[in-house]
Amino acid sequence: MEFIFLVSAIVIILCIASSGISNKYGVPSLLIFIFLGMLFGSDGIFKIHFDNYVFAERICSFALIFIMFYGGFVTNWKIAKPIIGKAVCLSTLGVILTAALTGVFCYYVLGFDLFESFLLGAVISSTDAASVFSILRSKKLNLKYGTASLLEVESGSNDPASYMLTMMAIIMIGGESLGKLGIMAFNQIVLGIFSGVVIFLFAKLMLKRASFMKDGLDAIFVFAIAVAAYAFPQIIGGNGYLSAYLVGLLLGNSKIKNKTVLIHFFDGITGLSQIAIFFLLGLLAFPSQIPAIFLSAFCIAIFLTFIARPIAIFAILGPAGCNIRQSLLVSWAGLRGAASIVFAIMAVSSGVDTNNDVFHIVFCIALLSVAFQGTLLPWVSEKLDMVDNQDNVLKTFNDYQEDTEMQLIKTYIPESHPWIGKSISEIKLMIDILVVMIKRGDETIIPKGDTIIFAGDFLILSGETYYDDGNVMLSEIKIEEGHPWLNKTLRELELPDETLVMIIKHADGATIIPKGKNRIKEGDILVLSGYES
Repeated sequence: MEFIFLVSAIVIILCIASSGISNKYGVPSLLIFIFLGMLFGSDGIFKIHFDNYVFAERICSFALIFIMFYGGFVTNWKIAKPIIGKAVCLSTLGVILTAALTGVFCYYVLGFDLFESFLLGAVISSTDAASVFSILRSKKLNLKYGTASLLEVESGSNDPASYMLTMMAIIMIGGESLGKLGIMAFNQIVLGIFSGVVIFLFAKLMLKRASFMKDGLDAIFVFAIAVAAYAFPQIIGGNGYLSAYLVGLLLGNSKIKNKTVLIHFFDGITGLSQIAIFFLLGLLAFPSQIPAIFLSAFCIAIFLTFIARPIAIFAILGPAGCNIRQSLLVSWAGLRGAASIVFAIMAVSSGVDTNNDVFHIVFCIALLSVAFQGTLLPWVSEKLDMVDNQDNVLKTFNDYQEDTEMQLIKTYIPESHPWIGKSISEIKLMIDILVVMIKRGDETIIPKGDTIIFAGDFLILSGETYYDDGNVMLSEIKIEEGHPWLNKTLRELELPDETLVMIIKHADGATIIPKGKNRIKEGDILVLSGYES
């Protein structure tokens, strides 16, 4: 067991370390994670034999929950609203049309069985949200006409439709009736949406009223909500991925506390989920089996990229008034990835009898798609003149703070203060600092330029909140008996020029902003910037 833990830790470290290659050279991280998995696998260097599709399906399905939830949670509804109609059509009708065209190609050109052709079309009909998000963010690739937001919403929301088609294909291969297919499709959509709305309302109520949401418990609570959003509809026959995405979308665009912290938390969870999925898929694959299916996979990938996806995109975006350049870029950005391979694993683990190696065909298609389309996406965007350098792609995500957050500071005006008797317009403040309120006894004054400052006033100042960029080093020093600073004033301390005592916390709990005359007492805690002990 300890050996498994060690190998897992080493794999995670290698995946994170290799992500630097992705950022530097533009290679999607999915490829790196998969190749690491293949390196550890049966045909790789470390020869770890793994062919348990059922176990892989369970792990990947669980990890996919957070990728789906995160896709909704980070989508900025205000930015996405103008394109939501087109995005929904792409993630539903576009998926169905892509699956149908690919199925027809597999049946008539490659000679696959009819139901098997439909199965292959279904599992590769959705685009990969993780790769699209990663490329847009890492390359700061904002696109004209709201295309970035269109791609994010489409790729984040089209997996439920592909999952439903995959389940229908599995049922068809199993010989079930069309009536059962219709009931299943209805339940998947209706129960999935119903579950998502109910779980969202419960989660929002709890986050708003519960007093236990502190010290990170709110993040754990939302983690559990994401799991419940998938599990509950699955139990009652609904689409768990649709529900998880919907809950994420509704929660991410609601006014809840610590939203930015939650997004960063799920950013990490989603990153770990991607590592788990992609590495496990690479581990499950047998490169020695790829030559036998490569020609079929290559033909499907070419057809999917240059015929099926463009037809589906132009059929939907053309009538919506989108120009040719935007439609071409959206067509090119249809990357296949984790979800497609996970759905292929579901098909294999379900026990359906197929004539072809569905898993390795889909695996190969995903590799070709991400390697070819993903790597060239920034270049294609520039060649189509679709890059918008006047805006920020991060605005399409909920962790982008469009409105500058302000910090309020209270300062006391003692006797002999140089501001006494001066008007607000006469005092010299930094250009980004504003006096927003004056507390004078029991009176609250909203100041104007001619408002006079008196001794005893409390001035409330506003300024932009600072977010730590990693360049500020803070340290705490507790003053105990025998410490060389004990009973000295701050001005007597011999500190480096780049070091400043920012705060003094007294033993009685009082906190003061220090001045040179303040004397250091036993039990004090000094907070310093730029100080190395």
